[in-house]
Amino acid sequence: MEEVYSLWNDPESTKIRFYPAENKRGDGTVVIFAGGGYYFRAPYEEGDYAKRLNEYGLNVFTVDYRVAPDRFPLPLLDARRAVRFVRENAARFGIDPHKVAVMGSSAGGHLAALLSTYREPIAGEGVDGTDAIDCQPDACVLCYPVTTLCEEHRHKKTATNLLGERESELAAALSPDRIADERTPRTFIWHTANDELVPVKNSLQYVARLTSCGVPVEFHLFPDGRHGLGLAEEKPEVAVWADLFRAWLVRNGWFF
Repeated sequence: MEEVYSLWNDPESTKIRFYPAENKRGDGTVVIFAGGGYYFRAPYEEGDYAKRLNEYGLNVFTVDYRVAPDRFPLPLLDARRAVRFVRENAARFGIDPHKVAVMGSSAGGHLAALLSTYREPIAGEGVDGTDAIDCQPDACVLCYPVTTLCEEHRHKKTATNLLGERESELAAALSPDRIADERTPRTFIWHTANDELVPVKNSLQYVARLTSCGVPVEFHLFPDGRHGLGLAEEKPEVAVWADLFRAWLVRNGWFF
């Protein structure tokens, strides 16, 4: 049964949902950000992922981060606060505060990647002691992610919904494929070659950037599959990504 908490002092504020595993097999965790172009959050890219990771034996979280009409920096503010909340309460949730991965799909992938790469202070931080906790994740998992907001292969609605009238001003500075550096955490990525909404070039250029920075990256490219497959149960040849992801977590110490 999931448990729901408010990320901020206001009980009506952004919620984080805790999914405890019945048969816990690891002390790592994953904080999940669903996709939806920054105007909604696709339920199957959060709850379904959480249940699968629970089956693997991990305690995990999903975040109801803010979307349009709310603009940047509010989604990133929520994402940073979520990682800080998890670390602050690590003992309570039975996790290692140094094994916090973030995971996102599509626009949620952009948010997870941005959380891993953008380090400038943002408005709304510093309200209490929680904000003094490090918000840099220890690992990043990206499913058919948006990694650019300014190149021709961007997903236009994602950029517009996040930035609004400030799109031309902020797009480059908020494109993970431009700002990733050697401090970016190890990353797992998968995409399909014929994704019709978020072109695979998003992932290809991000992999190239991470590699050039010396960041450990595992990338899986599947030849066929629509955008937004989630666990891809309709396409068994793509659904293997979840087992590959689990093996990656095992190698990186997320399990006992």
